Order: sequence, then structure tokens, then C-alpha cells
Amino acid sequence: MAILTNADKARLAVIKSHFNDTITLAGVAGIGIQEAVNSIKKVLEETIIALGEDGKSALIKSQQPIKMIHEAVKTSFILNGVRPDLIKPELGQSAGELKLAGFLKKKNQDICILPNNEVPNLEILTDGLLSGERDVFGHSLTEKILSVNVRSQLSSLGNNIDTLYERTFAEAMNLHMRCKQMVLGEVYMIPVYEYNKHQAQINNVAWTTNQSPILTYIKAFSAINDRLSILSDDYKYERVCLLVVDFSKPIPKIYNTDAELKADNLIPQNSTVSINNLNFPTFTAELLRAYSTRFGIDRFN
Repeated sequence: MAILTNADKARLAVIKSHFNDTITLAGVAGIGIQEAVNSIKKVLEETIIALGEDGKSALIKSQQPIKMIHEAVKTSFILNGVRPDLIKPELGQSAGELKLAGFLKKKNQDICILPNNEVPNLEILTDGLLSGERDVFGHSLTEKILSVNVRSQLSSLGNNIDTLYERTFAEAMNLHMRCKQMVLGEVYMIPVYEYNKHQAQINNVAWTTNQSPILTYIKAFSAINDRLSILSDDYKYERVCLLVVDFSKPIPKIYNTDAELKADNLIPQNSTVSINNLNFPTFTAELLRAYSTRFGIDRFN
């Protein structure tokens, strides 16, 4: 468990301010995914040098690094024609997440896009664990919200995949069991090499020599990607993005194709498992296409 002195916490706050500075400087133009991972690398490594492994753990726990991916996703939606004020939280903001009711629980969603043709309609829930609770949005609006959640796993990738995968699986189930037509997206970032925690303890930036189990992650997320039917596959997402990043390179490298992964020997040359339908460049466009198929065009402009 990371334990920082008050002085170290203040120092970490100064280092983390790079994130807000980057977002503020970008303004309404937003930030791209490459700029987001560049910022994450910069702040992670400055933190390791200044505050060691405890500082790195505290930084990751703060959720500040992953907020940069949130901003890149919002920027991508806007570039694909979404009206900025329909995105919650709005570009450049982290406060204002919508808490949506599913079948089992209510949960804050990282990014929501509200349709321009629906209004909230207060509803008292009648099923399951939420029976008797108020849903301020109502079923009709909730089902027509496009929701994306963003996660990352920067350490212990081989140990935690079952637990993390179950959690990802359950989030889609929760919403789709109540709102069958709802369009859901998931971004999941993993590193090619983890930062070496033993070196971080002595304030050195280094990486483990073992590659992350990328093939396993591709298989796992392919299995919950591309939900087409509203009658089944509640556990699936309409689109998943597995964001594979090599932070050990001077400029972090994002892998978008099978060819790129094979060229760097990250998956076997004869592998038929594919990341091509899990990449970031097509992520938001595919979600918007799925939404238009279900609910019609021009709902987000």
C-alpha cells in the first residue's frame, strides 16, 4: 500500500498537474490518443524518479492517468460528428458522470452521450435489488444513452485477468439486462511491458523483461466484442477497444493491427487471433454506426 508523506503528496500533485495543463492547453480541440499516452508516460516516469514505487502506486490509484484516455475518447467522438455538449462529462471535465441504473445496480459511467431527442422521465424501479429506488433518467432515455467505460491494468497483468475480465463482463450484463438496445463501449489499456516495481523502489525507470499476455487479452476481449443482437449476448459490448501500448519506447507505441504486433513478435506469426476489430482508430466510429442502426441517424448533432 502506497504511503506518502504530506510533502510527497504535495510533490505528486505538482507532477500530476501536467495532466490538467495538457487538457487546458488543448481546449476545445481536445487531445488525441497518442498525446494521451505520451502524457501518461511522462507523468508516470517523473513520479517514479521523484517518489519511487509508492508514488507510482499512488498516482495510478488517483485515476488521473486514465482520465487522459477519457479525454481522447471524447475528442474522437467529437471528431466523428458528436455535438460536444451532449457528452457527459463534457470535454476537459471529469466531474458530471451520469449514474445509470441497470438490472443489478446503479453505476457512474465514465463517458455518456445523450441523444438530442429524449428527455429524462422519473421512474420508480420495480425489479431486483433496485426495486423501489428512483431512476431520474427513466428506461427510455437510459436505453438511448451511448455509454463508454475506460479501464487500465498497468501491473500484475497475468495475475488479475480473471477478476478484471469478470468485472468487465458484469458491467455489460448489468445494463443490457435492463436496456436491451443500449449501445455500450469499453476501452481497456494494457502495457506491453510493465514498469519494474523493484527498480521503481530505488527511483529507477525500468521495465520487466517478460511481455504481458497480449494474446490472452486479445482472445478474452474478442469474445465480448461486437454485440449485434438485442435479443441475446447481454454480456457483450457493441464495441471494445483493447489499447496495447509499449511505454518502454521513447515515444509510446500503440498497436492497432495484427501486422504491427507480429512485426514486434508480440503475438505468434501464425496467430489467427486478431486485434484489428479492437483498435482505437475505428472505436468511436463503430459505436456511432451501431447506434445509428438501432436508433436512427442524427441523434448526436
